[in-house]
Amino acid sequence: MYQTIAELVTAATTQQRRLSDVMIAQEMAATNQTYDEVWSTMERQLAVMADAVKRGSEGEGVYSQTGLTGGEAVKLKHYREQHQSLAGDTILAAVQNAIATNEVNAAMGVICATPTAGSSGTLPGVLFMLKERLDLDHNAMVRFLFTAGAFGMIIANNAMIAGATGGCQAEVGSASGMAAAAAVEAAGGTPEQSAEALAMALSNLLGLVCDPIAGLVELPCVKRNAVGAGNALIAADMALAGCTNKIPADEVVGAMKAIGENLPSTLRETGLGGLAATPTGIKMKMKIFGKQMDLDS
Repeated sequence: MYQTIAELVTAATTQQRRLSDVMIAQEMAATNQTYDEVWSTMERQLAVMADAVKRGSEGEGVYSQTGLTGGEAVKLKHYREQHQSLAGDTILAAVQNAIATNEVNAAMGVICATPTAGSSGTLPGVLFMLKERLDLDHNAMVRFLFTAGAFGMIIANNAMIAGATGGCQAEVGSASGMAAAAAVEAAGGTPEQSAEALAMALSNLLGLVCDPIAGLVELPCVKRNAVGAGNALIAADMALAGCTNKIPADEVVGAMKAIGENLPSTLRETGLGGLAATPTGIKMKMKIFGKQMDLDS
């Protein structure tokens, strides 16, 4: 198993293979499964993502039981159809897909945690936009997920991917980096450019706190995936243009780990600090659970 991003990139470069191929080979060795078995497992993940994106964008949308989130992917869909967006339709399509996925999650629907439920919209946000933008076929979409997974495993093994241990930088930040790296390969970039894209995307979100209102994976989680998707595309484009992060990807992952360990507990998914501790955030919690938030616990 590759321990560092540098090792992963070196393997792909020296073997003259795509990162997705390197990841598939690693999965075959780790699970003692055939190529077809490993591939089929990832196809199932892709299908779950596709269903969530579709469900969250159809009809009136989906809504959580709390009423905190829902219906905004559909609003974006209508906005894209009826207006000239400021950010451009490419970015906004990715944002719509991301929000649709996270609204399905908040509504207790089935999603693929990539790398977590709270960050489940970022990868499909980017991927299903690229399907249209780059005319990706089914195989290319599956490969996108293998590439993203290769980087995600290294981040998980060397730092963290849970908001409870590292803040939202570990969730949406990691997902954004994974999506950026995979987008580069999908666009024909090199393994080195994928690593640069991850480094830039993750660097941009270092220090992002996890402060869910009422302790629920709804606000601000859903919209942070929108930011994660846009950030991933920007980082991927910069890497493809030849821009570099200067700080190597592995060092960025190390910095994220150190930052996460130094975040106070109130900003690590406890729902006790940040936006969760605002007057409005406290009122929302009281409306849902019927009790005052204890900021000292």
